[in-house]
Amino acid sequence: MKIVLLAMIILFDILIVVNSEGQLKVGFYNQVCPNAESVVTNIVRDAAKSDHRMAAALLRLHFHDCFVEGCDGSILVDVGSTSERDIVAMAARDAVAFSHGPVYQVETGRKDGLVSNIDLASRMPDVTDSIQLLKQKFIEKGLNDKDLVILSAAHTIGSTACFFMEERLYNFATSGRPDPSINPRFLPELTSTCPKHGDIMVRLPMDHGSEDTFDIQILQNIRSGFAVLQSDAKLMDDPTTRGIVESYFGVLAPLTGPSFEADFVTSMIRMGRIGVKNGSNGNIRRVCKSFN
Repeated sequence: MKIVLLAMIILFDILIVVNSEGQLKVGFYNQVCPNAESVVTNIVRDAAKSDHRMAAALLRLHFHDCFVEGCDGSILVDVGSTSERDIVAMAARDAVAFSHGPVYQVETGRKDGLVSNIDLASRMPDVTDSIQLLKQKFIEKGLNDKDLVILSAAHTIGSTACFFMEERLYNFATSGRPDPSINPRFLPELTSTCPKHGDIMVRLPMDHGSEDTFDIQILQNIRSGFAVLQSDAKLMDDPTTRGIVESYFGVLAPLTGPSFEADFVTSMIRMGRIGVKNGSNGNIRRVCKSFN
């Protein structure tokens, strides 16, 4: 994964020298290097063929980078114990099979960030956050409730560790009992995979029954009590986010309802616009992992 990331960022670091105003647009490199995006696509495709976890890993990486100081590549910078590279390590764990999600055009032309500090990640969404706190954290980034639902649904691919399940399964809200929102038919499976005092590094898919495919099953699981992550289950605690989840499953949803794939594309593009650097707010790194 490290090689893939460095190859992609080196390519774009070189290209952005030509036009470095920090204004995003589709096809930013079409004139100076028309093959740029296909080169990246080929690198990712080859990596995914050799490692089926790559798709989910890159998806998590993009989310973590965008939520900390904007989508500026600062997550790659190595500055010792305070580096956001620590988040990369955690994001890389959440990797499962390569999945064919929706195809869409990406706005390009970003400058690199000037700061990389783990302390800046304090406002990252957390699996134990209440729905009110999750909504607030998204609002702070210029995102809305629908973005919260859709970007949470990115858990349609990827895995998590039992470490993140202990409280939900055995001491939810300090009750000494499991989260009551877990479907009783699902609870035995979860406790079997993640037994009390068991190996917290054991991994389980975040999308029950559909771990290898990018699809709407993740939202069906959430509304049915089969959410794996506590933060996903919290989407049903708020009338607005619950209504968004349910909107994909109405009687007429297949004909007149929203498109999960189209909405995912919209939210990914919106997230990609967080904290765009321009002028003196960003720079162009010659070495991906260093500000020098």
